[in-house]
Amino acid sequence: MSRHGEDSAGIIHITADVSDQMSLKSAFEKISSEERGIDLLINNAGIGISGSAENTEYTDAMKQIKVNFIGMYLCCSFAMPLLRNNKGRIINLSSVAAVLPIPFQSFYSASKGAINAFSLALRNEVRDFGISVCAVMPGDVCTGFTDARIKSSKGNEVYESRIGRSVSVMEHDEKNGMSAEYAARKIFDISQKRNVAPLYTIGNKYKLLVFISRFLPVSAINRIVYSLYSGNSK
Repeated sequence: MSRHGEDSAGIIHITADVSDQMSLKSAFEKISSEERGIDLLINNAGIGISGSAENTEYTDAMKQIKVNFIGMYLCCSFAMPLLRNNKGRIINLSSVAAVLPIPFQSFYSASKGAINAFSLALRNEVRDFGISVCAVMPGDVCTGFTDARIKSSKGNEVYESRIGRSVSVMEHDEKNGMSAEYAARKIFDISQKRNVAPLYTIGNKYKLLVFISRFLPVSAINRIVYSLYSGNSK
């Protein structure tokens, strides 16, 4: 299910836009008319915006939250009756930024943090139906997501060019990150587990960072992120 696509061997494509409630409703009604249940729902739609929090346009902020978080919630909501029928599984794609929020990507980080919180709460709501829920947090992945990012340099002079430097570091890491195929295999492996944990991290380096973040003071972790992505060249 996506805005653009076509059928292929063993795959039926349904056109839908996660930012459009009625589009999603229609898509899941079509599925319901043809299938009794859903075994697996993977919410993978997402966009990224970057720039200083204070200068982020309201429309961009709302688009970020609507696509990354509200669209995911709507898919879960519309799919739930079908998931109940099959005691299915939900995998919500989050990000390491959910637990290590990135400067100048505050709204992206917030949307992913919301996905984690929502997934943990939903997991306990639907546990008694035999439905399992988890959030998966990949690290940097080399995809078209980088070039599609909505970037704003507004206020860059006030921040002494830190916005541009910070985003450049992030984009370099993404372009040199794990392949989409590698991430997809890991997500597939999670989908096949008999019992799923609430949260997963993809990428050994990122697993280590997330693990360390559980034991160090928040101020220390925040300072580490600052040293990596603040864009401060001093």
